[in-house]
Parts: sequence; C-alpha cells; structure tokens
Amino acid sequence: MGRKRTPGLYQRNGVWHVDKSIHGRRICQSTETASLEEAECFLARLAETIRQASVYGVRPTRTFEQAAAKYVLDNEHKRSLSTDIGRLKLLMPRIGPMPLDKLHRGTLQPWIEERQRQGAKVGTINHGLAVVRHILNLAANEWVDEHGLTWLAGAPKIKLLPVTDKRQPYRLNWDEQASLFKELPAHLGAMALFAVNTGCRDQEICRMRWDWEVQVPELGTSVFIIPGSFVKNGDERLVVLNRIAKSVVEAQRGQHATHVFTYKGNPTTRMLNKGWLHARQAAGLPQVRVHDLKHTFGRRLRAAGVSFEDRQDLLGHRSSRIATHYSAAEVSKLIEAANRVCGSGERKPELVVLKRRLAR
Repeated sequence: MGRKRTPGLYQRNGVWHVDKSIHGRRICQSTETASLEEAECFLARLAETIRQASVYGVRPTRTFEQAAAKYVLDNEHKRSLSTDIGRLKLLMPRIGPMPLDKLHRGTLQPWIEERQRQGAKVGTINHGLAVVRHILNLAANEWVDEHGLTWLAGAPKIKLLPVTDKRQPYRLNWDEQASLFKELPAHLGAMALFAVNTGCRDQEICRMRWDWEVQVPELGTSVFIIPGSFVKNGDERLVVLNRIAKSVVEAQRGQHATHVFTYKGNPTTRMLNKGWLHARQAAGLPQVRVHDLKHTFGRRLRAAGVSFEDRQDLLGHRSSRIATHYSAAEVSKLIEAANRVCGSGERKPELVVLKRRLAR
C-alpha cells in the first residue's frame, strides 16, 4: 500500500505544490522539489512560520535577495534602476542569502574590502551601500506583509565611506579648448562646441531631436525643450542657443530627419568614444572628460557675471521655477546671458583658477 500524502500537497509536472489554508490564509505555492519527504518538511516549516507570525507576531525570515527582488519589481519606473541593478548584482554573491535582520555595516565590510581590492572608486562603493541602506529602510518602514508586520523591525545605520578620491571638474581655458577641438573629428567637434555653449550633457546632445525644437518668432530664433525622460533630474529642460550654438544647429539642419547630431547618417550613442580619447591625448589634455564641457560653460557664465538663477536655468539645474515655462522676455534674457561666453572677437571672460597658477 502506497504512502499516504500529507493533506494540502499535490503533484504537478513531477513537482510538489502546496494548496492549503493555514491560519485563515490560503497558501498556493511550489515546494520546488520532487521529493514528497522534502515537500512535507517544507509545508511543516511554512505552517510554523505562519503560526509564529499570526499568533506571536514573529516576522518570517527573509533574505536580502528577496528584498532586492521586491525593490526591483516595485521600482520598474525608476530612471536609474538599471544602475541599481548593476550594484545589486555585485552585492548578491556576498549578502544575497543573508537574513535581513543580520545585515549591518559589519556584515557588509567584507564586500567593501573586496571592492576596494578590485580598484572600485569610493563613490561606486558608496552607491552600493546606499542601495542596501535604502532597501533596509523600506523593509523597516514601508513594506508590510500579509500579517500586518513590516519586513524588518528596524533598519541599521549604514554609514558611507568618506570620499577621498573624487575627481574635481576640469574647466578648460580658451587655449585648451582650441587645442582639443582642433583634434576632434568633425562630428564630435560640432557636438563639443554645442556642449560648451549650452551646458548640455553627453546624452542630451546625442539624443537631441528636431521635434524638440520650438520656434520663438518674437526673437527670430528657436530653443530646444528636452523631455524629462532624457534629462538626469527628470525635469524638462529648456536649452537656449547663443550665437555659436545656433550656428552649430543651423549647420546640422537637413542632415538627418529626426536627430540633430549624427555620424555617417546615424544618430550617435556617446561622445566619449575613441575619437574623443585620441583627441584629448593629442591635445595634451588626457584628464578632460566630456562632462567637463558643462563645467566649463558654468564657470564661464559665472566669470561673465551671470546671476545664479540664470546659471541654474542655462545649465538645466533643478530649481523652484517651472523649468520650461518662460516668456519671450525671459528667453531673451537667457540668450543674452549665454552670449556673454561666446568669445567671438569680443573680450573673453577670463577664468581665474588659483590651483592651476600655484601648480606652475
């Protein structure tokens, strides 16, 4: 006579599944085993866990891997989720199987030391720690299970590492700009010239589309409005064109049906490519990154006496003002401010960088 199976277990495709009411809750899930004995042990542990939670308020043990999976599913809308997932993948081998209540700065230390040995920057390590801290805070304060209990009784304090290796922005002077731009391929040279006159980021320029252009007939010019989904801070961004940026746009007009900047008939994907690396090496500026063009634009605006509020708008920084709702007069004022850094024959705003002077 065959062995009598435990009530609440049934077999499907060779695997045992649970279908049982336990303390008023119907549980339907796989045991992930083909062994009846293992399935019975699984059901017994599950029933006891539910009893402990329902009767005594004892939280079920959950691993960081389970919490990370919930975080990813809950944040599919997050623009930087792919970056968080990248950090989580590096964390999983070390802390994935750990119970949430065992995670703290001490248990994360081996992962920190491993990443340091691998040469990871402090900012990269801190981003991973921040993701862990955020998930633990959610588990302690927001995630409530079917028993009315948060996933974690309390979140530990996870202190980030002091940042000692952060690279400072490099602002180009006019001679350095001329040397670098002379070495760039034509398509990159146009993009770089646009960047240093608008403060746009690499991806904002690479993705810039003609249907983002808005004519301003009162001023005889146009602006670009970049949708929030393409901007780092998530807000729409107004891009005004000074004389140089406008000339760059006009030179690109008609070359492609949808995108402003292209290479060999196709939209570009990034400015930091082999062409950029070769050019900065040839110009003797191996430390200069694409993002330094934005910093250069910001420093030149400041040196030209442009107000803080106007610099915020021109650089696309988040502020309390509605980013893209400007009158023609306000746009005119921003264009005038942006034109102060053109440096086309008139007196150029000089950048006084004491650190460089002292280093000479």
